[in-house]
Amino acid sequence: MAKELALKYGCNPNQKPSRIFMAEGELPVEVVNGRPGYINFMDAFNSWQLVKELKEATSLPAAASFKHVSPAGAAVGLPLTDTLKKIYFVEGMELSPMACAYARARGADRMSSYGDWIALSDTCDEQTAAIIAKEVSDGIIAPDYTEKALEILRGKRKGNYNVIKIDPNYVPREIERKDVFGVTFEQGRNNQKITKELLENIVTENKNMTEQAKIDLMIALITLKYTQSNSVCYVKDGQAIGIGAGQQSRVHCTRLAGNKADFWWLRQHERVLNLPFRKDIRRADRDNTIDVYISDDYMDVLADGVWEQFFEVKPEPLTREEKRAWLDQMSGVALGSDAFFPFGDNIERAHRSGVQFIAQPGGSIRDDNVIDTCNKYNMVMAFNGVRLFHH
Repeated sequence: MAKELALKYGCNPNQKPSRIFMAEGELPVEVVNGRPGYINFMDAFNSWQLVKELKEATSLPAAASFKHVSPAGAAVGLPLTDTLKKIYFVEGMELSPMACAYARARGADRMSSYGDWIALSDTCDEQTAAIIAKEVSDGIIAPDYTEKALEILRGKRKGNYNVIKIDPNYVPREIERKDVFGVTFEQGRNNQKITKELLENIVTENKNMTEQAKIDLMIALITLKYTQSNSVCYVKDGQAIGIGAGQQSRVHCTRLAGNKADFWWLRQHERVLNLPFRKDIRRADRDNTIDVYISDDYMDVLADGVWEQFFEVKPEPLTREEKRAWLDQMSGVALGSDAFFPFGDNIERAHRSGVQFIAQPGGSIRDDNVIDTCNKYNMVMAFNGVRLFHH
């Protein structure tokens, strides 16, 4: 492995020169294929830390789908239901646990994951590479690759697909630094471990925290640890289904992530599963059209003369009442927040997306209001006492 690696340019083409390097020792990564750039490596190192911690916390293979240094999706390798296989477009494919993890990470928010950076906690196998081969993606980081997986990945993007191999035993220095405006910032690494013990301080009347909820809340908190703040994360059955990142107001994070969770659930509605798409529609157009169909703008966007580009016949829209009735069936969702909820309005919005379990640091002067709002809906909320800001 090399001590430094020259990059094409920095965040933008005018930012030259650009490189990554080690002040001491060698880089813990090897570029197996392609030529990763500055943002690629930012995504790679953040996403690798996320999946490594998910694997350590759950003992399950983990995957993440990253865009612009925040996750669009994160998940562990639990089996997929037939419905999830259909909405993730992996029906009929052989799915290893690693492939299940990536299908979940990629499938939760397909629009945000378009052109993603992928991180895998374990060896990339042929089954996972076969899913990646069908998607628009910038690159991948993993501790290893099978020969068949490498053959598949090297066939993407006319042979220029970015493939990075990382040393899984690499341990970074305890002090990290970065320069901003010519000034060097220094801080200790965020080595906070996310464990079930952080969920023991339950402050609501309902204290029935299920084992699945504990796993989902750990996934939420670990995901938030590597998401640009402010951030919240909705998780259900081992995968993030809605991530709100980088918002100045926490309730805007909660709304944004809640809307993504709602779309994930609405995609499982029978009418959405059976939309009469034209056989020649491209994958990205199909994803965008599903998003439009679910939205309240369906009738305006897919007006006469437009819908024929996507559908064999024009489908009837889902009414607001039909969508609300379907969303009311979603339950058991876990919600994590990287800092305290300042008002009960966050809980009101979370309730509309089936949230039953919450983990947040606590410490607001309005904690009582937030707890009362949780009690109103019989939610279970733990104060973990840990802030997880990431910038």
